[in-house]
Amino acid sequence: MKKIIVAIDGHSSCGKSTMAKDLAREVGYIYVDTGAMYRAVTLFAMRNNLFDAEGNINTERLEQLLPEVRISFKLDPETSRPMACLNGEVVEQEIRSLEVSQHVSPIAALPFVRAKLVEQQQAMGKEKGIVMDGRDIGTVVFPEAELKIFVTASAEIRAQRRYKELQAKGMPADFDDILKNVEERDYIDSHRATSPLRQADDALVLDNSHLTIEEQKKWLMEKFNEKTK
Repeated sequence: MKKIIVAIDGHSSCGKSTMAKDLAREVGYIYVDTGAMYRAVTLFAMRNNLFDAEGNINTERLEQLLPEVRISFKLDPETSRPMACLNGEVVEQEIRSLEVSQHVSPIAALPFVRAKLVEQQQAMGKEKGIVMDGRDIGTVVFPEAELKIFVTASAEIRAQRRYKELQAKGMPADFDDILKNVEERDYIDSHRATSPLRQADDALVLDNSHLTIEEQKKWLMEKFNEKTK
């Protein structure tokens, strides 16, 4: 069976990461959560006070400090799922907070941040056998990927999923705040000048608004098998 690159793009909170992680584990591929990489840079910027009270970024200082940012992944021994690390520290829980969610899109829109992370992502996929999810995987990072998926769902359903996820982790959650954040991120992600979120011409579209996780997994596995056999 030939090794391929699987690129999964789509809107925030539509289950891309869950799909990608499950597929990678099922077929023995490496999984890379690019959203976690941008969230880790966002957390770094927050910890270094690079946002002012209005949410503006000190881009000059961030660009100076970016060489100090090391992002890696390590497997959780209990779940066998990858956890994001920032300079060696596991930050998987911190980067999923609503505060990071509210700051990540402006960070991800910065051309110098995208350039650094895209370079790292492309290096990770040189040997193929990789599943990567994000906003620009099939359009910018791996335009030659053999299997491209574009995932979407209604904003309300995505906000509800995020709300339940935060509640399950015992983290503060307000549905209206989350819905507003989802809609704002959609707009920023789709309208940024560098690598905007868009469906690749050869991507397969999956609207999972009313699908179970099992139905998604079955659909994705079928598409994977078609491309590898």
